[in-house]
Amino acid sequence: MENQIPLIDVEMKVKVKVTEIALESKVRRRIMDMGIVKGTTLVVTGKAPMGDPIELQVRGYTLSLRKSEAKDIIVQYFSSELI
Repeated sequence: MENQIPLIDVEMKVKVKVTEIALESKVRRRIMDMGIVKGTTLVVTGKAPMGDPIELQVRGYTLSLRKSEAKDIIVQYFSSELI
């Protein structure tokens, strides 16, 4: 599928949809338990000054992930509009 990028490369305030979570990820199960599964829409709402961690809006709640966790989440742009 086109335009697939890791979650860590998404700009702030852009809506994206999860297309996959890397099978080799050591935190795959934990990520899925937090509600991030294929088809889920996310919005990156904040990033720390050095970029780690990042803050997401997912399923009505705010979640923070480390870059090492977010790199395993592959997304595609859901909407080109800023949120």
